[in-house]
Amino acid sequence: MNASQCSGHPPVRVLLAKVGLDGHDRGLRVVARVLRDHGFEVVFAGLRQTPESIAAAVVQEDVDVVGVSMHNGAHLTLAPAVVRALREAGLETPVIVGGIVPDVDVARLESAGIVAVLGPGASNDEVVAAVRNAARRTD
Repeated sequence: MNASQCSGHPPVRVLLAKVGLDGHDRGLRVVARVLRDHGFEVVFAGLRQTPESIAAAVVQEDVDVVGVSMHNGAHLTLAPAVVRALREAGLETPVIVGGIVPDVDVARLESAGIVAVLGPGASNDEVVAAVRNAARRTD
């Protein structure tokens, strides 16, 4: 039993997905394992999701945080589209982006509603902390 299971609170539920046609999911699978090992419940939506399919999955799966992986250079278009789809569905679910995002684009993503951006060098502890912090925003 880990710390989040001992607290008496249900574990944080995280939806992980790839948006668009990007087929590189190794990092997302590693993140899923890290989060599971730290007591999170992970809903793995997988590849080729649309912003609308992510919003529908958030409703269906009752998740607390969305994590999207970006390696295709479309982060400035697709990540804000995920936030928009969630808001249009009446959801305030926080969104974290992981993957290849140039430093100069981080502020633009944050201004579009992304709560955290994690690069390829992010440690397991950084990933866990980002998800926990995002989940606290909804408490």
